[in-house]
Parts: sequence; C-alpha cells; structure tokens
Amino acid sequence: MATTTAKATSKADRDSGGRQDARQNAPENPKTDPKDVSNQIKDPDQWTTGGEPMTGAQASYLKTLSQEAKEPKAFDPDLDKAEASKRIDDLRHKAGHA
Repeated sequence: MATTTAKATSKADRDSGGRQDARQNAPENPKTDPKDVSNQIKDPDQWTTGGEPMTGAQASYLKTLSQEAKEPKAFDPDLDKAEASKRIDDLRHKAGHA
C-alpha cells in the first residue's frame, strides 16, 4: 500500500494560495523615510500652487472660522491657496482650534 505525505499548511497559506505575505517582500515606504524631506509640511510661501485660487474646501473652512473668531472680514473670496492657508492657520488659533 502506497503512503503519501501531506504537507501541513497554515490557514494563511491556504487563504493566499500558498503565496508569501506581500508585506514581507514589499519595498520600504518612501513616505516614512526620515531622510526624504519632500513630503514635509512646507511654508505656504514656498508652494508651487500657492498663487492659484483657494479651493472650495479652503473657502468653506475659512468662512466658518472667520465667523467663529468673530472676524467676518477675514474671509476674502479672492484669496489664493497660500494666503488662504495662512489665514486659516491664524483663525484656527483665534477660534481655539489649534
């Protein structure tokens, strides 16, 4: 009588079709590399898109913050992205959100 030997497999091996966990062979995440400074927060004055009109989200948040900080004149619909970002930061502190 012939005997066969069965290879013991884990549930993870069966579920993945025997493939190794992809995380084991995945490259390092470049966004977590401490030497890579390309993803660090930059001063709005250094933004390449800073001169573009502010986004809808910026306008909405700026409007809300200007009301909460009781500075309605702080909202200006003609601000660019960088100016809006700076004003949002300022109003967040004044409104107690920082």
